[in-house]
Amino acid sequence: MTHPIAITAVLGSVTPPGRLRRALAGACDRATAAGRAEVELIDLAERRVAFADGRPPADLPDDTAAVVDALERAEAVILATPVYRGSMTGALKNLLDHVPVAALQGVPTGIVAMGGSDHHFLGAERHLRDVLAFFGALVLPTAVYLSSRDFSDGAAGELDALLAAAAELASARRGASPLGPTPLAARF
Repeated sequence: MTHPIAITAVLGSVTPPGRLRRALAGACDRATAAGRAEVELIDLAERRVAFADGRPPADLPDDTAAVVDALERAEAVILATPVYRGSMTGALKNLLDHVPVAALQGVPTGIVAMGGSDHHFLGAERHLRDVLAFFGALVLPTAVYLSSRDFSDGAAGELDALLAAAAELASARRGASPLGPTPLAARF
């Protein structure tokens, strides 16, 4: 039997834990309990990540290097964010500004966004897909978007499916050659 897929899930909110944190943590726990994945949940509300100013993460006196290292070790990544002003949070974008291209290049990556209504469902996803294209990440074709009604109807099924798909793609990609050309950002 192969070892479980290492998934790092990042919650890109810096506010106190709420519905998105509980839903994501539950999905991570269920994925780990199923035995196909070992999921580490990083909640940016619990970590100090420095402003991206060009210094290497190892030179920063906070949690930046540890969070970047967790992303570099991951075989699959889940990025979750509430919708802020029609996009991802600044905290999540700041973290991604620290991450080297090689850390996400070819890595199966799922997107989770949460907003107050369905009117915002593409904002964070579209922006995250653009940023992840820079890295050459293998973004799962369908993201999860949650609104208030999903927490009364249950968000578990969609989140569980996303984590399962990320683990399955990562398992299929183990030891495989990179897909497609090298991203432009990695050529320099």
